[in-house]
Amino acid sequence: MNTIVPAIGFGIVTASILAVAGVGFTLQFGVTNILNLAYGDIMTAAAFVAYLVTSAGLSVWLALVAGAAFGSVFSVLLNRCIYTPFVRRGTRLFGMIIVTIAVSLIVQNGLLAIFGANFFSLKMPRPAPVHIAGMVFTTVQLAIIAIAVVAMLLIHLLLRYTRLGKAMRATAANPTLARNCGIPTQRVIDMVWLITGGLCGVAGVVAALNSDSFAIASGAGFLITALAAAVLGGAGQPYGAMIGAVIIGLITELSAATWSAEYKEVVAFGILVLVMVLRPQGLLARRGALTAAG
Repeated sequence: MNTIVPAIGFGIVTASILAVAGVGFTLQFGVTNILNLAYGDIMTAAAFVAYLVTSAGLSVWLALVAGAAFGSVFSVLLNRCIYTPFVRRGTRLFGMIIVTIAVSLIVQNGLLAIFGANFFSLKMPRPAPVHIAGMVFTTVQLAIIAIAVVAMLLIHLLLRYTRLGKAMRATAANPTLARNCGIPTQRVIDMVWLITGGLCGVAGVVAALNSDSFAIASGAGFLITALAAAVLGGAGQPYGAMIGAVIIGLITELSAATWSAEYKEVVAFGILVLVMVLRPQGLLARRGALTAAG
């Protein structure tokens, strides 16, 4: 019990990070049908943008905004300049997976050429500890939880109550029919990449805030846990990704407290494999893309 309660606190923080990352990842796939395996490396790139901002002596919260802006702009350009031309040529899902892996390698090697194979950490004042119900958080971790709650609430409001959200759901369900009904599907897809890229950037920065250090190779770990949360909840289901993030976050941190922190990614990958074998549709069975939104 001496380790379980603090581990639950760590799990809540991890779940918050995974919720932001997982919802962005699953929204991209749900609307565009592109399994963007470069997602984790874009998170890492956003963390490096935040590192440059904090290294210049600016606020870590300004670094968060810069990371989100980078994720949004980079994701839109990535889709427009690389993914969309392949889709228009008729490249199928497996071929697009290969393309996204190639983009992942390009991003990794670009970061390696610029920053080198070192470990980095964001420069910020040492956060104060806060004790809540036997759990110990830092002020930064509480801010991360608040950011995740606000982001999830905004995504819920977007999908359920806005014209853009309805257009996203229509595009996800049947893009051809949506286009014939007068929905500007290309503009909707651009907005999806803008929004999910922002979530990706925020997730990368808050993940860096919550860790002692990060490196070029951190993207693989980011991707595995975000993918596990998205698949556990149901591919293309943002609400499922939120549920999956909570489950993955708590289980990985409890496993770290019980055995070793080195097994966290192994546990996440193990859950991913089990879900694919036992319930490939995820916790929220996919009746249609984004159906859980409304």
